Amino acid sequence: QVQLVESGGGSVQAGGSLRLSCAVSGYTYSTYCMGWFRQAPGKEREGVTTIDGYGGTSYKDSVKGRFTISQDNANNTLYLHMNNLKPEDTAMYYCAAAPTRWCYGNFGYWGQGTQVTVSS
Repeated sequence: QVQLVESGGGSVQAGGSLRLSCAVSGYTYSTYCMGWFRQAPGKEREGVTTIDGYGGTSYKDSVKGRFTISQDNANNTLYLHMNNLKPEDTAMYYCAAAPTRWCYGNFGYWGQGTQVTVSS
C-alpha cells in the first residue's frame, strides 16, 4: 500500500536548478526516515541526502551547499531542491522510505525514479 512517486526531473544546463518531488501515500513519511538516491548509467546507486523522523538531515559531501531536502506535511510530499547543478549530477533520482525514525540504511520502499540530465 506504500507508494512513492517522483516528478520534476528534466534537462538543464550546468549552473541551473531543479526541484524534485516525491508524493507519498499509505505512509506517514514525516514520522520516519526518508531519503533521495541517484544512479548514473553503469554506476552503482548512491545516497544523496536523508531526513530522519526528528528532522535531522545528512548530505553527500559533493552536494552539500547545493541540494536541500525538505517535507510538506499538508501535501504529503518530500522535496529535493537542487541548485548550481553540475554534469556529474546527471542520474536517475529515486526517493525512498524506511520504517524507522532514525536512518539506518534500511530503506524498504522506493519510487520509480525521475531523470535529471545536466549539460556542460
